[in-house]
Amino acid sequence: MAGDDSPVETKKGTSKKNPKNSKESTLKQKSPAEFFAENKNIAGFDNAGKSLYTTVRELVENALDSAESISELPEIEVTIEEIGKSKFNSMIGLIDRERVDTKLYDDYETEKAREKRLAKEARASEIQAKNLASGKKNKEPGVSKVLKARGEGSFYKVTCKDNGKGMPHDDIPNMFGRVLSGTKYGLKQTRGKFGLGAKMALIWSKMSTGLPIEISSSMKSQNYVTFCRLDIDIQRNIPHIHLHEKKVNNDQWHGAEIQVVIEGNWTTYRSKILHYMRQMAVITPYAQFLFRYISETPEKNVTIKFTRRTDVMPPIPIETKHHPSSVDLLLIKRLITDTSKKTILQFLQNEFVNINKTLATRLIGEMGTDFSPSMAVKSVTSQQMVRIHQLFRQAKFDDPSGDCLSPAGEYNLRLGIIKELHPDMVATYSGSAQVFEGHPFIVEAGVSVGGKDVKQGINIFRFANRIPLLFEQGADVVTRTALKRINWSSYKINQTQDKIGVFVSIVSTKIPFKGTGKEYIGDDISEIATAVKSAIQQCCIQLKAKIVKRMQAREQQERKRSLSRYIPDATGAVYDVLKQMTEEHRTKRKRYGEEDTVMLDKVSKQIITKETLKEKLAQHVEQVDYEMALEYATQSGVSEEPRENIYLQHLNPNNSNFIDLHSPTFVFRLIL
Repeated sequence: MAGDDSPVETKKGTSKKNPKNSKESTLKQKSPAEFFAENKNIAGFDNAGKSLYTTVRELVENALDSAESISELPEIEVTIEEIGKSKFNSMIGLIDRERVDTKLYDDYETEKAREKRLAKEARASEIQAKNLASGKKNKEPGVSKVLKARGEGSFYKVTCKDNGKGMPHDDIPNMFGRVLSGTKYGLKQTRGKFGLGAKMALIWSKMSTGLPIEISSSMKSQNYVTFCRLDIDIQRNIPHIHLHEKKVNNDQWHGAEIQVVIEGNWTTYRSKILHYMRQMAVITPYAQFLFRYISETPEKNVTIKFTRRTDVMPPIPIETKHHPSSVDLLLIKRLITDTSKKTILQFLQNEFVNINKTLATRLIGEMGTDFSPSMAVKSVTSQQMVRIHQLFRQAKFDDPSGDCLSPAGEYNLRLGIIKELHPDMVATYSGSAQVFEGHPFIVEAGVSVGGKDVKQGINIFRFANRIPLLFEQGADVVTRTALKRINWSSYKINQTQDKIGVFVSIVSTKIPFKGTGKEYIGDDISEIATAVKSAIQQCCIQLKAKIVKRMQAREQQERKRSLSRYIPDATGAVYDVLKQMTEEHRTKRKRYGEEDTVMLDKVSKQIITKETLKEKLAQHVEQVDYEMALEYATQSGVSEEPRENIYLQHLNPNNSNFIDLHSPTFVFRLIL
């Protein structure tokens, strides 16, 4: 009978068991930490090498945010220390053990495989000896493949120290040991892509080494330093605290130092990590970075210092309210639940940008008779929320302003490019705020020609909310625009032979990343694609003017060089004619005018010589060259004076009594 829960009787009178086990039918829940642990590629932890890169990136970006939040010029130290197998085993309390059954291991080499490898190496050595004897050039010897067991990972201790805000003593466990809890979840421009920060590094550490993370932190004016050692309970998404104590802060230090041991791969991701640090130095020239890699082999150590070249920092990003055209039903429901306002009129006025009292009243009138300005906002039903959402999507609103954004600024972008690349020429441009899907964005661009460590052709440097993007470059809007939509030859730039650097920085309250890793910005948003193209073109227009002037100067120098080349011959010919005239005048074979007679007398008295004629001709060439240049400048107009790179420093670091006067190419500081 339908609805009867009794067991079904079989022909033999035995009851049939329920095919579904009660344990299997129980609903299961996953914690956020467990989800990201199982889908770590979403947060950039695809493999050991990329996990090392992402850990460095997350720690550096947190350090920058921390220092900038208190308007402190960032000083960041990053250290990656290689940890050998023996040292790692001692850290986790494991005693090294020699292999007993060697055939059990993945890297075991059979006798046949060993003979084959040795024979191959012997043949290679024989070929090299023959080539050497015959004078032929040898190819670089290939690196013999060393078998490595799958379980033998490489481990690294990553340390990042900053001079930022620090963290409150009681908040540290939750800030690191509880996924999706933090201080960056408002609507504003942020560097983070997922809001995970160092939490994902801790999860990766838990998965790959089992070792806890160590945090030291102190806030300004605190007389103690917090030390916390913890890991994370992935199933319950809560911190597991090993040690949480206060120490005396004798040095009055403020900031944070985070240390985590993870599995990684320095060999394959060395270039990516160093490129990241270099590009971060380009976009934040007001920061000082010290990067160290400490190897078990001392000759492989790396130390690079990226010095600060300015103390002008961008403004701190401001948290803003939602634009009506950018909200969805869930967000409207959450805003209504969280709002402290009483009426729907107050709610519309205070929870959204660009809705004043007059517009709010008009919107309420358009919503229908079941809405009124004095209606309690908490009484809005689900159906009424849908009506609000529909009207928001159809109504016309003013675009949000870009006042809440914090672009790097033309001055910093230009300074960063000059500091790191040393180009022959550079041009920068910062566009005005524009909008996509209700979110403001600003595109800044820089184009350089020449420089050190720059390959021939187009070299693209992408930044989103002032962080470098190094992966999945081919599909990015900046790459496609630079390669396909810019006619470089029309700006006197050779896109295959010149060393071209294209720098594009996009800042927004919502960066429209594509892909699970959030490593590139799609080419399908027309507003952003148009803004990127326009910004690059503006830079190219500036460069074209400089290149044309340089070409004209080169032509002028060539013309002057050509004229100067004929001075000796012309001098000799003229002097020979003068000597002949002098002889005719002396023998009275030919009469000359008074002026000619005076000149010929000077020739006969050696006052005018071949050398004096040569000097006069050289002066005349200089004069003609100057007059032609002056005529060109008068006709075309001198729109740009020669510029020099100027780096301003404080006269007194403790003196804050000054005024900064900004321009795209320099900042003039007036000390009061």
